[in-house]
Amino acid sequence: MATDLSFGAVPPYYREVYQICSPNADTISSEVFTHLLVKSGLPSSTLSQIWNLVDSKQGSLNRTNLYKALVLVAFAQQGKQPDDKLLENFSGKELPRPELGDLNDLKSFMQQYSRSSNPTHLGLNYSGIYELDSIEVTIIPEKKGLFLKHVEYQVHSKRLSSSVRRRYNDFLSLYELLLGRFPYRLIPKLPPKKVVGADSHFIEERRKSLRRWLTIVARHPVIMHDPMLEFFFTFSGPDAQNKIREVFRRVPDEFTTSELAAKAKELVPPDTHTEFANSRDQIRLIFSGVSRLKHIADLLAIRSHGYADNMAEFGAQLTNLANDPHGSSMWATGGNTVWADMKKGFHVISKEFALLSSKALQRAVREEDEVCERLNLLLEVLGAHRDLCERHEKGVVHDHQRALAKMLALKKRQIQGVIKGTDAESVEQMERKMMEQESVIANVDLRNAYALHCLHLETQLVHAHLEILASILNTLVAVQIQGHSELADVWKLIQPSIMKCLPDNKHQLNGSVLPGNTL
Repeated sequence: MATDLSFGAVPPYYREVYQICSPNADTISSEVFTHLLVKSGLPSSTLSQIWNLVDSKQGSLNRTNLYKALVLVAFAQQGKQPDDKLLENFSGKELPRPELGDLNDLKSFMQQYSRSSNPTHLGLNYSGIYELDSIEVTIIPEKKGLFLKHVEYQVHSKRLSSSVRRRYNDFLSLYELLLGRFPYRLIPKLPPKKVVGADSHFIEERRKSLRRWLTIVARHPVIMHDPMLEFFFTFSGPDAQNKIREVFRRVPDEFTTSELAAKAKELVPPDTHTEFANSRDQIRLIFSGVSRLKHIADLLAIRSHGYADNMAEFGAQLTNLANDPHGSSMWATGGNTVWADMKKGFHVISKEFALLSSKALQRAVREEDEVCERLNLLLEVLGAHRDLCERHEKGVVHDHQRALAKMLALKKRQIQGVIKGTDAESVEQMERKMMEQESVIANVDLRNAYALHCLHLETQLVHAHLEILASILNTLVAVQIQGHSELADVWKLIQPSIMKCLPDNKHQLNGSVLPGNTL
């Protein structure tokens, strides 16, 4: 790429900042530029000077002016006074790099800014979602003792650089609070709690499920910024499950606190109900197909494990034959040393079968971790959309219908009162009730519109996650190519080993068919 400045070479860092601030290669708004300048940590007076030097008076900056600003920030951080002459005296060398802190913060700001400037568009693909956070959940080894201990997990968030210990009930508390706080967002179900008979396999599967659940929540572009999630990732005191309930139990739901709630009806296009019904059916179909793919992927991993077990057993049996304790007496062999020679070769060949087993096991693990596990993540996102649709129908839609039914009942009573000649006081009470009910309906209407707006965005979020499927298929192909290639290489090693270790029979060595080899 040619440089946009004539006085120095543009380093990759500048291009990275520009790509973050302007992913569509457009101009950069003054709000974004202001956020970028503040990240430099320079005094406001210095920032004002830089602003005046690069401001095009158009309310936005192009790429050249952004690069110019980055140069001036770098010089100012070196203690130099921002001035155009600094640029004139600098030539030939690579431009200095400013210190702007973690660029992930800038990415996060841009995502929020993009959503606020276009609230009906998610503005994220899966690679953007993936970069929002990385979650690790590991089992803390249980200390030996007389009593059964609760399983503890070490939970790590890359975005918050935090690491805390959590139990299952801590996850449960967070889950219930999130459902109350974000009733119109994708929140997958937690894995079940098993009190009795929780063996190591169950515990490991639940660990994976908790990691997937927390990953989806931590990468949600709205939920990730909520204080209760940050509390879960950072609180290090005792009794986390009750502490988080105590701190956040009175927090209202998202509709109550959202700046968009008042204009929710403006955010919902006229055809939303039809589009929602169509996309819901589409996601149901996708869920069914991905479920089937997951089942087949599980079978592939099971077969790889079975192959590994079979090769290990084959090698073990060769070792047993090699360790045959009986000698080769003249009485038994008549002087034929074939069996003794073959036993020597079995020791060598059995090691190759152990290698086959190891390679097959590696393939099985990759199939489980890189294919099955990621399909599980996608299924949980799809399942969360199904649950969200059900919550919508049982929640605001039901409330809306109930409020309308109550208003209809009040109107019937009013008509009946007029017919019967009800006194003025009763009529006044009825009118007051109807006015109150109209207010309830208006509020429910607004809440329903906001819920549909959220459903619109959550459906976009599901479709962004569907990109995983292409990556999974690519991984599956790569795993199979590598796995079969490695197994073929080992089989090629086994063949000459057999030739060297088995009796010197020309027909066998040449692979000819011996008498009795056909069925």
